[in-house]
Amino acid sequence: MDENKTVPMIQAKDLTVGYGDVVVLENLNFSIERGEVFVIIGGSGCGKSTILKHLIGLYEPMKGDILIKGESIVKADWEEKRRLMKSFGVLYQAGALFSALTIAENIALPMEEYTKYSEKEIMQHVNEKLKLVGLQGAGPKMPSELSGGMKKRAALARAMALDPEILFFDEPSTSLDPVTAAMLDRLILDLRDRLGTTMVIVTHDLDSIYAISDRVIMLDKEAKTIVARGKPSELRKSNPPPAVKEFLERAGLSRKMD
Repeated sequence: MDENKTVPMIQAKDLTVGYGDVVVLENLNFSIERGEVFVIIGGSGCGKSTILKHLIGLYEPMKGDILIKGESIVKADWEEKRRLMKSFGVLYQAGALFSALTIAENIALPMEEYTKYSEKEIMQHVNEKLKLVGLQGAGPKMPSELSGGMKKRAALARAMALDPEILFFDEPSTSLDPVTAAMLDRLILDLRDRLGTTMVIVTHDLDSIYAISDRVIMLDKEAKTIVARGKPSELRKSNPPPAVKEFLERAGLSRKMD
């Protein structure tokens, strides 16, 4: 057996994160397995996006370590960190497409920067990524010509440009209507099933949480740490602490009530 196959894709060990001297989250320990849809949940201001930024190497933790396929991204030098980060794709909350570039040019950028593909090869890969997200023929369009849901899918295609082993999502359903958000959920699961990609998702959308997650961790602003972990449906049935139960059952914020 290949030992690398048994090593978690991501491990957080005794992790404490914050800004300056302000601790946002402390003593975090969790692992994310290969091919898993792992969802980070919690109320506003609990540090969901903060931990995501640490996992992708944008910030240094105050304490602890983050391992990517068994290698520390915290202790890595710049070249090692750059190599590890090439295995990531990130879908930012607002998509972050470059408005002055076509959709094809947006998706091509990572390949132009990090590969030795010819222009013809890059365009072949661009068209493959667009097909994966159901945007065949959209390459020549400008971001302003796309709907909100199409922009998210185009941004996802760009996040997949380098065939990453891990995809990170920051509130992917934000600003999407319920039908479009549900379509994005199905696309995430389809890509996981077809490509075996590990998905790490920050969201407060209950429908997404129940529809796509294999496991969740719930962060709490007051406790500054993980207060629940596991399958969301099992957590809801297990008589969790009041704050966890309230979060998992707050139907008023569900898409069904929009």
